[in-house]
Amino acid sequence: MTNRAGEVPRGEPLAYFLTWPTYGTWLPGDERGWVKWHRGFQPPDAVKKLEAAARMAENACRLDRDERRLVETAIVACCGVRGWALHAVNCRSNHVHVVVTARVDPDTVREQLKAWCSRRLMEAAQNRGGSVSRDGSVRTNWWAERGSQRYLNDEDSLEAAILYVRDAQDTVP
Repeated sequence: MTNRAGEVPRGEPLAYFLTWPTYGTWLPGDERGWVKWHRGFQPPDAVKKLEAAARMAENACRLDRDERRLVETAIVACCGVRGWALHAVNCRSNHVHVVVTARVDPDTVREQLKAWCSRRLMEAAQNRGGSVSRDGSVRTNWWAERGSQRYLNDEDSLEAAILYVRDAQDTVP
């Protein structure tokens, strides 16, 4: 397992800081830069972004207030069932941040959380007729394929991640 920029975690991490975007909101080629799997950070590329947008099966997913609340509730429930210690969660309209301690790899944690959230969002959308795709059907793509993971190996890193997720979301441009 490797961390951001190829850093290897030191022993068993205290927690993971996981982030993943909603579907279509941070495409390859994005003007903010983007991360290519196993290749790291890449500069903006307008042509690549247009190509990625053309391949999208649905419109980009922006979560409304109720959907954001539902995502946070699903994450709390998933962590409870799995026995994972949830330190902080913050769902934004176009991404999710989670700080969690779990004794499984971070990819598994992220995929489990995304799956729980997707099921709850799908159920809610079917019940209220919201979050529809281009053809008018209920959305099936809620999340980007991957996301980021950081190993939090000490108390200072854990505290900083919790504070960022809990308190800094509305202050970051």
